[in-house]
This record gives sequence, structure tokens and C-alpha cells, in this order.
Amino acid sequence: MEEASFLETSKELLTFIENSPSAFHVVNNLAKILEDEGYVRLSENQEWNISQAKGYFVTRGDSSIIVFKLPKDGAVDFTNFQITAAHSDSPAFKLKENPEIVSDNKYIVANVEKYGGMLMAPWFDRPLSVAGRVIVKETDTFETRLVNVDRDLCLIPNLAIHMNRDANSGIAYNAQKDMLPLMGEIESKDLLDKIIADAAEAQVEDIVGADLFLYNRMPGTIWGVDNEFISSPRLDDLQCAYSCVNALIKAENSNGESVNVCAVFDNEEVGSTTKQGADSTFLTDTLERIATMCGKDMEAYKRSIANSFMISADNAHGVHPNYTDKADPTNRPYLNEGIVVKYNANQKYTTDAISASIFKEICKRAGVPVQTYVNRSDIAGGSTLGNISNAHISLNTVDIGLAQLSMHSPYETAGIKDTKYMIDAIKKFYETSIYTNRNGSITLR
Repeated sequence: MEEASFLETSKELLTFIENSPSAFHVVNNLAKILEDEGYVRLSENQEWNISQAKGYFVTRGDSSIIVFKLPKDGAVDFTNFQITAAHSDSPAFKLKENPEIVSDNKYIVANVEKYGGMLMAPWFDRPLSVAGRVIVKETDTFETRLVNVDRDLCLIPNLAIHMNRDANSGIAYNAQKDMLPLMGEIESKDLLDKIIADAAEAQVEDIVGADLFLYNRMPGTIWGVDNEFISSPRLDDLQCAYSCVNALIKAENSNGESVNVCAVFDNEEVGSTTKQGADSTFLTDTLERIATMCGKDMEAYKRSIANSFMISADNAHGVHPNYTDKADPTNRPYLNEGIVVKYNANQKYTTDAISASIFKEICKRAGVPVQTYVNRSDIAGGSTLGNISNAHISLNTVDIGLAQLSMHSPYETAGIKDTKYMIDAIKKFYETSIYTNRNGSITLR
């Protein structure tokens, strides 16, 4: 692979992330990409009409999306679903209802709460703004509009070292006291509502609801002595979500037997237990409707599920140069060294011997390097959406990701090569038929 292709792919990823300051914007921008490629938007509350060799997508809650493409050789006879899953959300601060607080009768600060398990310290002293969605009422109609206040709007100022001599010895931050962003002086009271309304192209009195989040305004960058690294907000998990959707689009030569599916769920960072999360019926509802539209009865649908395969794609912890002891002794993924297969004995990750073997073979055929990640046995790790989805639709699943540093910081770091590696591997996955034989063995063809 040429270095220029790695660089160009990383630049495209950073542009996508910059234009996607909230999960709502992520899904909206993915929908635009798909529509430009000829994919057809479906609605859950409308009848579906699908045909051979066409791509479709459906959204739920404005922040989750499922994309699928039928095989070219006849939809009715498809043998299985080949699925990737990622998530659209990242840890952030969410604006509470009635968000303005007057401080000392001089300042206006925003009342916020934590969304997800974040590193709080890196949020200090960065230019921040607000993005998300609002609900606008027009007569008896409630319309969703995306909002991005596209300017430096607020900042969480640190307390000076002179007033806290223990600042460099570690601080337990209080989200209600320490993390309130400064927005303006007392004369600016009530101006936030007007700013949000202007961004939504609505009147203040017509906005009846909102889901708004702070986001880091610092743009992504490519850096390093040889431009080896990329840093950006929300790499976890937009690096995987962007890669999976692009791979599905690029996989023009369908294997002819599978329905290719890409699901990007919201709310992974808070447990996925929402109507649009991985713990919802969104994926099963969609797969069942595809099968029904293709003329399969329940028996045929169950057979296709039993023959299916899922890749759960959520970034992984790379070995930290200053904390090399935090990594497992023998499973040590590094930035720019390929896709990471994630293992956990307690099934926080779904990877097992079968799914790992299949995925590694796909990467080999794609010419993509593979690494492995396992937590140190004395350090509890996180989980992801693979095992949550498997509670609703049980199939062979592998958990993978791309190695990164500073996970759950508002500014994360990854390798310049790995986005391209991910796209190439997932593209090969969509072009390869994974078939389970009667005796339980699996054939790739």
C-alpha cells in the first residue's frame, strides 16, 4: 500500500469527524454519503419495497443507522447476513434542561452532566461549542432539526496552580462543580437560547425540546516526525463507523450469496439500553423485514441467521509509550500495525477461536496485518456492543478495533495507516462468502 493512500484516507476521516460533532450529525452525514452513492432511504413506519442489487438504509432515533445491500445473484436465495457493527456516540458533556447558571452575579456558566465514562481533565482550557438536535413545533407538527453552533462558544477554565498547590498530585473532579463551562458575562444571560434558535433557523418560542452536547472545537491533525499519527476528537468510535460504511460502499463485487449489513448504533457509551442502541430490536427488526421482503418464511430466516457472521468494530487500547506496564505481557497492539482482535475470558468481547480464525483469514486475503488485545489479568477492561447485540441475534461474532491512545479523551490519537487497513479488511469481508457446513465446519468462498 502506498503511503499517499494512507494519508488521503486519514484526511478524509478527519474531515468526516470535523463535520460530525454529535451522534445525530454522524448519522446525518453517513446518510448523505449513502444517498450520493445511490442508496435508498427507508422508513421504519412505512412499507418497504426492495429489489436485487440495490443498497438501502434506515435510521432510528436520528442517531443510529443500518445500511444493507442485497446480493447481485438474486435476493430471495441469499444464504446469510454478513454484518459489521460500530457506534456513533462518544463520551461528552450534555446540557441539562434550563442550562444557564449565574455564578457570583458576574458570569454565566452552563449546567451540564456527564455522558459516558470520560477522561475529564483533558476537557479543561479547550475551545468548546454545542451541537445536537432540537425539536421545533410548527402548529401540530414536531420537527427535528440538527444544531451546530459553529464557533468557539464556551470553555472550562482550570483553577490556577497558585490556588491549588496539589493540582499536579491528582484531583478527584466533581462534575457538578468543577466541569461547568464558562459561556459569558451576566449581560449575556438568556442569550444561549437565541444562539441555539438561530442555529436551528427557528424562533426561541418554537423550540420545545433539545438533546445538546458540548464538543471539542480543536480540529483533527496529522503529526509525528514522519507524520505517523492522527489525533482528533471522537476517534472512538467514528474511525470504525466511517471505515465500515465506506467498506460496504466499496465492496461492489458482492459475493452473490450474502446480504451485506452495516449497523452504527447510538448509546454504546452508556450501556446501549435505548430504542436505538445495540440492546434494542433495531437490528433484528431490520433483518426480519429484509427476509420478509425477499420472500423468506421464518424457517428460512432462522437458517440464514444461523449461517451469518458479525464483526463488532470498536477501537482498542494501544500500548502507551509512558505506561508500557499497563499492557498484557504477550498481547501488545501498537498504532499503525494493523487491526486488533480483542479477547476476554469473561466474554466482555465475543471473540472465540472460530470467529478469530475466520477474521484473521479474511485479513490475510486482504493483505492487512492483525494484532491481538487481552486485558492484563489484574486490570478490568471495558466492553462493547458485540455481546449486547448477540443477546438479540445469536451468531458467530468477532470483536475488533484499531489501536489508539487516550481513549475517552476529547482528543484521541491513532495511527495514520490503520483506517485504510480497516476499510480494506472489511471490504474483503463483504466480498467473501462465509458458509457454515452441515457438520459445523466453515468454508470461505
